[in-house]
Formats: sequence, structure tokens, C-alpha cells
Amino acid sequence: MKGKPIGLLAGTLLVLFSLVNCAAPTQTVQAQTTKRASQITVIYDAFGKDASMKKDWGYSALVEVGGKRILFDTGNDAGIFAQNVKAKGIDLRQLDFVVMSHRHSDHMAGLSHVLSVNPKVKIYAPKEGFGIYGSSLPSSFYRKNEALPPEMRYYDGAPPTVMQFGTAWAGANFEPIDKTTEVAPGVWLIALVSDAPGVKELRELSLAIDTPNGIVLLVGCSHPGIEAIVEAASKINKKIHLVAGGFHLLVAPDDVIAKISTSLRDTWQVANIAPGHCTGEPTFAALRQAFGDRYWYAGLGNVLPLNIGASTSGLRGDAAALGAEELKAYQHFARLSHDAQDARLAHSGASDEVD
Repeated sequence: MKGKPIGLLAGTLLVLFSLVNCAAPTQTVQAQTTKRASQITVIYDAFGKDASMKKDWGYSALVEVGGKRILFDTGNDAGIFAQNVKAKGIDLRQLDFVVMSHRHSDHMAGLSHVLSVNPKVKIYAPKEGFGIYGSSLPSSFYRKNEALPPEMRYYDGAPPTVMQFGTAWAGANFEPIDKTTEVAPGVWLIALVSDAPGVKELRELSLAIDTPNGIVLLVGCSHPGIEAIVEAASKINKKIHLVAGGFHLLVAPDDVIAKISTSLRDTWQVANIAPGHCTGEPTFAALRQAFGDRYWYAGLGNVLPLNIGASTSGLRGDAAALGAEELKAYQHFARLSHDAQDARLAHSGASDEVD
């Protein structure tokens, strides 16, 4: 009998402890609560200064923030991707998940290497009808004709209610995303659809992380439009700390580039910009002029710090957006990419742009 008050007290303390530990998480990713560095490492691009890494047309980056390690896209060539991963000492077995921004080959070719190292890793990808990352459709998507004999009808006239379609990577742990989704506390995937000529109806995911500094936004190619993606991110948090990745302005005229540069700086009040990949040389120059020392150099191998108060002096826009050798390499890989694209389109009659 004497033990009951003690037991009741212990039980009460246990309940209180549980309630404290089950409190709702904050909306932002608290980068300062982890001993890991909070940063973005550029793993794949066609320009950069890191001699240990190989340049090629395509994009990939590792995001480390709030204790999460997120691989965003996997580049254009599995061998080059593997070489660059090794050069930066990245352990692909220690990923929380992978994000595939869209279905263009210069963003997904290294996925085979990722799966050879980490076959069960969660992979978020755009959901598309008959998409290469796996998809499903209701069997009502096609018209029926019940007057036909069963042998002339799909599934003998009795299709499954939902039809499942395979992926190019059998057994991979894909989760298709078709709307903007919070996949972890403070970590969002923005799902938009392109309306641009050549890539109309292409679905693309962008990664938005709500940090104490504001939104860190990582984009693959921005086919739906970089302004549209930033607008969607601003609905999560109006403060945009950093936008990095490819802006899909390789061949844009100067007036369009100037308008977008001004809009990102003044309308959307983006604090820092770190363009790469398919942003384009004239856009690099225009953004550097528009943002000044808030332009971060994001070449191959560069590390973009995300911690509060972290120094960005080595990334600032007071240096050239591209050095002479980097410019030559960037132009070379862009030319190769578009030559291959022209040949593919001439052969197939397809309209997708590869960038």
C-alpha cells in the first residue's frame, strides 16, 4: 500500500515527460540544433574550380540541413556522378531521401549509381501518367466499347480499377508527387507543371526548406518558370533566403533576363542568389549585377553555407561569375548538349528540351 503514492507519482511524471516530448515540431528546420553542417554542395555542373571533380552538363547537389541529408538530382552520367561524389567524400548510404526534379536525362542518369549503393533509399519524383518514375491511372482514362468480343478488349473487358505502370528502375522505392507536399517538418516539395514551348506539360519538383533564415529554394531547371516557383515558395514563407540551381534561361533574350533578375530582387525580395546549370551565361552576368555581393558563386564543388551567421565571403559576387577557363568549359558542354538534343529531335520528332 505504501508503494502506491510513489507509483502514482512516477506514472504522473512519465505522462508529463511524454507530453513534453510529443509537442508539435516547429515549422522551420532548426539548422542550429544539429552538429552537422547546414549547407548545399554542388556535385554536378559544367563550370567550377574544383580540379578533383569532372565537369559535365547536368545538375546534382547534396543538401544538408536540420539533420537531413537530401540528394537533389543525379547528373548526366553515372560514372562522372560517382567520381564527383567520391571526390567530395559523400556517403550515399547516409541519405534521408532523394529528389528527382524532372525526367530529363541530364538530371537522372546517376540514379543507377545511387541505387547500387543504397537500393532502398526513398526517392521523391514527379507523378506523370506513364511516367518513368512509376505511375498509376484509373482505367476510366480510356474509352470502352462493350460491343467488342472479350479477346479484342483490354484486360478482356475487365480492367483493374487503377492501372499501375512500371519504372525504369525496378524495385526502387519511388513516391510520386503531384502536388506541393511537406515531406518532413519544414521540408517541402513544390510541384508545378511547365507551360513553356518545347516542355509543355512537363512536371517538375523543386525543394523548399523553411529555415530560420527563410526559405532555401533549390531548383533543377525551372521549366515551370523561376518566378512561378519562387511565388509558390513564398506561400510557405514570404522570406526567401536563397534561390539556387538552374533557371532555364540559356537562350532567353536580354529584356526577359533583365525583367526576371529585377523581379527576383525587388518583387520577391530574394535575399541571395546562387545560379547554376541551365541559367545561362548572360543571366549569370545579369544576376551578378542585380544582386551584387548577394550573388553566390555556385560552381561544381562549391559549398553554399546555410547556418545562421555563416560567412559567405568566398562566394560573393565581387569576382567574375565565370572565369575564362570555366566559361570555355561551360560553353563546350552546353554546345554538346544542344547538338545531341538537335540530333535526337531530328530523329524522333520529339519536342522535349534537355537542360
